[in-house]
Parts: sequence; C-alpha cells; structure tokens
Amino acid sequence: MDIDSIRKYCLSFPHATKIFTIVGLASVPQKLCFKCTPEEFARLCEQDGIQPAPYVGRYKWVLLERLDVLNASELKDLIRQSYEMVATKAKPKAKPRKKKKSPTRK
Repeated sequence: MDIDSIRKYCLSFPHATKIFTIVGLASVPQKLCFKCTPEEFARLCEQDGIQPAPYVGRYKWVLLERLDVLNASELKDLIRQSYEMVATKAKPKAKPRKKKKSPTRK
C-alpha cells in the first residue's frame, strides 16, 4: 500500500477523528505505526522490519520500518483492528440521569 491508499482507507472509517494509525511522511522509507492486540504485538515484533513503536510501544503500538513489510490485505486488517480498538475506547460514556427534584410545598 502507498500513502494515498492508506490515507483513503483510514478516512473511510466513520468518525475517523482519533489517532489509530500514524504515517511518517518525512522519513525515507516511510514508516507506519498502529495499535494492535497484545498477541498481534508479540507476533509482529518477531518479524524483520517491525518493532515496538517509540514512546507508545508499551501500549502495544508497532512501527513498520517500511510500508511494504506487510502485504496490503494484512495491513488493512491490522489498521481496521487498530481503529476498532481506539474507537471503542473513545466512545463517550453515558452520564447517569439526574433525578428531577419534586416541587417543595410551602
């Protein structure tokens, strides 16, 4: 996948306003970060060209040192999973309803 297809794919998700994928535009080769499950994190970090992301690796974000480390279908699936994890966590919590005060009689 290239930068344009990654961008288009990421923007296809509803309400894609939270950070779930990061692409390094200034670096050559271009790098990509995303969040993953602990199991995927362990599996991915064993592959050449993939490592824990600087600063956020402890939160199970990985860094792809090049965009071609994974094939397009696997990368899309991992980006989708990242979006779902971040979107689930970012949903606003329902506030408890306040009870109406009963009118006081004088």
